[in-house]
Amino acid sequence: MKKIIMTGTLAALLTFGGLSVPALAGPVDAVVESAWSRASIGMNRPGAAYMTIRNTGDEPVTLIGLSTPLAMMPEIHETKTNAEGVSSMSAAGEIAIAPGESVALEPGGLHAMLMRLQQPMTEGETFPLTLLFVDGGEVTVEVPILGIAARGPED
Repeated sequence: MKKIIMTGTLAALLTFGGLSVPALAGPVDAVVESAWSRASIGMNRPGAAYMTIRNTGDEPVTLIGLSTPLAMMPEIHETKTNAEGVSSMSAAGEIAIAPGESVALEPGGLHAMLMRLQQPMTEGETFPLTLLFVDGGEVTVEVPILGIAARGPED
């Protein structure tokens, strides 16, 4: 009984403690910080994830895609607003990050669009999101799912 309780406590500490720890890249020099997402209403509409990706290396890194078991079509999208105030979203393509620079994936700009959800995004849960880089490197981060009205990782 004591082992089970300790294992549960350790799992809880690793789960909640890991949410604030940046994900470090293997072969690429990218660090993912402040990842978060909002709960979804069912599975008919896409979800989104947000984070900051920092290049800590001496060479540029290029983000070329995403992977997650949560969605069949995860892509980096960009929201743009034209002169008339009409917003639209489209695939952003490759994202190059210069040495020492960072790219913010945030509401109203670049973001991880999670299309064709395989299950609802439920507040309080997490999901793995893998960032794919041009050199074959990958960074996987556990993304916490916040409330449907969340406006940032602090909510």
